[in-house]
Amino acid sequence: MGTWDASPFGNDYAADFASELDELPLVERAAAIRGALEDVIREAGYLDSFEGVRGVAAAALVAVQCPGGPSTDSVYGPDEPVPELPVDLRALAVKVLDRVLAPESELRELWDEVDGREWLDELDRLRAPLAASPN
Repeated sequence: MGTWDASPFGNDYAADFASELDELPLVERAAAIRGALEDVIREAGYLDSFEGVRGVAAAALVAVQCPGGPSTDSVYGPDEPVPELPVDLRALAVKVLDRVLAPESELRELWDEVDGREWLDELDRLRAPLAASPN
């Protein structure tokens, strides 16, 4: 996986996910975002970075729609609009961020190998509006 920064779309897998979303009809994008979140939660064992990265990108798209949510104006994020997402995805997105940070997460291990403070700060920035929003 090529990674160029700690932002949710700052790597190949997340940029590919954004492109896949852009290719879907608008009515299918929310289901694809939910699917990326559920793929992370469904993994009970070791979480591969592929699923982890896509889950973080999906969580970022949910966080954007929360009151006080961060922007995802990355040039590598989706170019096409994301529909209004169901509120229940906020709690799921928090679980995804927690799972990515847990032991048995390749993404966490990769960021621990370098000084991953910027990445941890980015996840905190995403988590804050998700956790504060009513579900």
